[in-house]
Parts: sequence; structure tokens; C-alpha cells
Amino acid sequence: MAAVSKLVLASGSPRRLQLLQQAGVEPEFLSPADTDETPRKGEVPRSLAKRLAKEKAQRAYETVSNSEEMKGSLILAADTVVGLGRRILPKAEMIDEASTCMRLLSGRNHRVYTGVTLVTPSGSMRHRLVESRVRFKRLSRDEMEAYLASGEWRGKAGGYAIQGLAGSFVVKLVGSYTNVVGLPLYETISLLVGEGYPVHFNWVNRVQA
Repeated sequence: MAAVSKLVLASGSPRRLQLLQQAGVEPEFLSPADTDETPRKGEVPRSLAKRLAKEKAQRAYETVSNSEEMKGSLILAADTVVGLGRRILPKAEMIDEASTCMRLLSGRNHRVYTGVTLVTPSGSMRHRLVESRVRFKRLSRDEMEAYLASGEWRGKAGGYAIQGLAGSFVVKLVGSYTNVVGLPLYETISLLVGEGYPVHFNWVNRVQA
């Protein structure tokens, strides 16, 4: 298999980019895919995460196919969904959405799903779906009010980011931490290596901070 030297990250998420950089991967191009993330009737969290990752990858592939500069690249897309049973929690944009998420998550277990799709230069797709289980402490009124006032919930699936303030709410995590942040690194790197992307090229003689 010939090595593929270019990677397109089909995401505008700074967290996903930072996670890739943590693993020594620097995408050559960023091509966020605009996709309607509204769940379909009866859709469950794991199905939504998988579907949206595929749709983002497909949209990005169409863009890349029409670009001389990006043509021949691998395309990486992902979507993260927080679920409470069969209920899909929103990516909170309004404070009432964030408040509802915090009340639902307080003192309970929930699951975080990330769908990952990698598109090869020929257009074939590779998929992974990763699940992590998270338990929140029972939140006091003061904790909820202070967290909501921080604004850190905005745009986050389930109204929180585990790498931020809400990390102090997590009693237990079973599974991949990077999955909860937004991109499961083990599965993602495995996909890239499997398709010939030189993940480890920049590891040699890397200066540690």
C-alpha cells in the first residue's frame, strides 16, 4: 500500500485538532463540513453519532474531489453525541439547554459516543464507533449556577467538556477519555496507520516540552 501523505480534517473543532496534534499528527488541510445535526425521529445516540460522522465525511469528500490541492488526501470526520439512555442531549447553545443537561446528568451515568469515519483517496470509507461511560456527581445548586455562569457549556455536546470545568464533576469514567473530549485517539490513529498515513514520521527526534 502506497503511503498517503496528506490529511484533511473535516471538522472545525479546535479540540479535535488539538487531539490530533497531541498524537503528533498535523492535518495538511481543514475542511469543516456543514451538516444538519438534527436527530431523526426515533434515532438513538449511537446511531446519530455514526450517521453524522459519515455525512460529514461524504460532504468533505465532495469538496476535496473538486480541489486540485486537496485531491488524493485522506479525509477524517467525527461526531460526538452524549446520550442518557435513548435520549440524545443537545449541543447546548442556550442557557436553558445547558441547565436541562446539567439537571439530567447530575448524579447519574451517561454515555458518550463518537463516530469516526476515514475516507480513502478512492472514496472508500472506514468507520469506528467508540463508547465511553461517564458518571457525574450530584451537583449542588451553587455548582450548577456557577457552571452555567461560566458559559463554558456553549456548543458542547451534553453541555460540558470533560477537559474543562466540568471535569471536576466526573466521578467515574469507563472507556476512552479522548473519546469524551471528541476524538478517540487509539481508534483514529489505528485507522490512519492502516491506510498508510505516516503518523509516526514526526515522532522521531521530537523535542519534549
